[in-house]
Amino acid sequence: MNNQTALDEYSQALRLGQKEYRELLMAGKHPHPEVLDEILPELATESIFQVGLVDIPTDRIVGTKTAGRTTAFTATFRPLLDQKSEFGMKWISLCKAHLSDTGITEPIECFEYLGNFYVQEGNKRVSVLRHFDAPRIPGNVRRVLPAQSEDPRIKAYYEFLDFYKVSRLYTLQFRRPGDYARLLSYLGKRSDEVWTEEERRNFNAYFHYFRDAFFAVKTGDQEILPEEALLLWLKLYPFQSIGQISGSQLKKSIGALWEDVVSSTNKEEAVKVQTKAEDEGKSSLVSRIVSVLDTLDVAFVHQLEADRSSWVMGHEEGKKHIAELFSDRIRVRSYYGANTPEAAEQLIEQAVAEGAEVVFTTAPPLSRATLKAAVKYPKIRFLNCSVDQPYSSLRTYYGRIYEAKFITGAIAGAMANDDRIGYIASYPIFGVTASINAFALGAQLTNPRAQIELRWSCVEGTPQADFFNDGIRVVSNRNASTLSCGQDFCNYGTYLMDSRGDLIPLGTPLWVWGKFYEFVIRSILSGGWKREKGDTTALNYWLGMDSGVIDVQLSEKLPEGVRQMALLLKKGLRDGILDPFMRKIIAQDGTVKNDGSRKLPPEELLRMDWLCENVVGKIPPFEDILPISQNMVRELGLYRDSIPTEKERRLHEDFDHLR
Repeated sequence: MNNQTALDEYSQALRLGQKEYRELLMAGKHPHPEVLDEILPELATESIFQVGLVDIPTDRIVGTKTAGRTTAFTATFRPLLDQKSEFGMKWISLCKAHLSDTGITEPIECFEYLGNFYVQEGNKRVSVLRHFDAPRIPGNVRRVLPAQSEDPRIKAYYEFLDFYKVSRLYTLQFRRPGDYARLLSYLGKRSDEVWTEEERRNFNAYFHYFRDAFFAVKTGDQEILPEEALLLWLKLYPFQSIGQISGSQLKKSIGALWEDVVSSTNKEEAVKVQTKAEDEGKSSLVSRIVSVLDTLDVAFVHQLEADRSSWVMGHEEGKKHIAELFSDRIRVRSYYGANTPEAAEQLIEQAVAEGAEVVFTTAPPLSRATLKAAVKYPKIRFLNCSVDQPYSSLRTYYGRIYEAKFITGAIAGAMANDDRIGYIASYPIFGVTASINAFALGAQLTNPRAQIELRWSCVEGTPQADFFNDGIRVVSNRNASTLSCGQDFCNYGTYLMDSRGDLIPLGTPLWVWGKFYEFVIRSILSGGWKREKGDTTALNYWLGMDSGVIDVQLSEKLPEGVRQMALLLKKGLRDGILDPFMRKIIAQDGTVKNDGSRKLPPEELLRMDWLCENVVGKIPPFEDILPISQNMVRELGLYRDSIPTEKERRLHEDFDHLR
């Protein structure tokens, strides 16, 4: 090639570099490449390992090893020096080599730290190749290992090292623990399954296609990575479909998910836990006058039939309550049998086709199908009965059952003659540990010597029989999910076992779903819940006794003094003057979790992963949980980010609605 072509290319690269330099300065950002020696001034040689020759993704090259010539480049390695300088002449010479038949063949020398690359030798080669949009640059790589810590980014990086062993991919870098496992799950691959060269090529091609669409859609200054958006996209659609839809269709699907991408990525800032039944329609007098709805079409989608599930029966009682309360202002229908991902999607689609304007899906495993429908139908209000779901397209709802457990714990402490109390927990999921600890604190309230023997119904064993054989006579079991179940003592709640094993009821926590559904429907009918475009707030309702969603049913066989004590506690919780966790609390390991001076926020209560000092037992590891219970724990488990990968069954293998 002639020299003039190389000169022209440098002139163009220099203009782009000067433009980038000015823009970065105006934005208050550093205009030059990062310097690894400044990031790690105390670099220890024992933390450096030879990786070897790697095809480095160009956009992962973010800086230089030393500060030597960084001022010659912009942050993306565009040139900044005059073409007549020694630097400029060498750049032009490399440009000629790149455009020749031979090309640039010598690999660069660089260091890798936290998935990014810092050049030691070959800065100008990087600059030339990036100017010509080379997707990868060969390099001899040495890896700098950070010290292990609890920092999420560091933990995620060590998960990347395991991912790299099987995939040999530097293409993506997650910042949150568990994301590599989720990716493998969506791809249908085991964590120890070595990728073929064809699989690597296909993934890189699809990911770059997705990344280009992501950046075309991305707005604002949110620090969101395309790989993080890909994870949410794969929650709804199969990976193979990326290569089977047009660029415009892919952009449209990412755009429809954008608010959810933002809320799920910036979870701590974007998720709002609402603990009061506050009517949104009352916030604006104008909205109440202009936007009041005359009628509303409401649908309930259940996993099972009501006669097969007391949980479903409880939600059906809630449906009956609002049907009677709002009479001819609402039309209510139920759909049963959403016990597979495919069935869930079909029933939700049926509800929408039949006119539903509000859709309640009443179990956590239905959250994915609900999110998919919420993205597809943004004008319809979708709610899923679960907690800790960081998506702005739908809302979630659950109850603070721990408040009722505190009361039954106080009852148990008063009724246990030998200070030993049995507790049968359901699943190690969000909110359950708070219930265990609230029960333990309630027992301490009436019996400072009380010890809670913890067992789990989701693992092998016969906990009630074990308690009886071990001489434990007061037991807390599952909660009543319907008003009628509340009268069915001993199958639910806390009870005494006599010497023959007969059960004597004491009291049971109670879900009152009609109160929650009344609150939501009343709010919508009065003009509340207006989802604005661009709103990235994920709203999780977590209502308690002050809203009437949670209650305690007391047995007639409860001694009168204990009954009066329980009623006082109930009133204190309903009036908001009593908080089970606002006291000095010591965990099993001896750490002080609360010195009594602070109120634990909802997020801390939901994600509580420790047990009080008077609890004897532990949270079971995932491998001990029965297969029938594992799906629930995968969805809402306390340690869901560290659960081993499994091949996931897709919701649907079709994607026609993306076309």
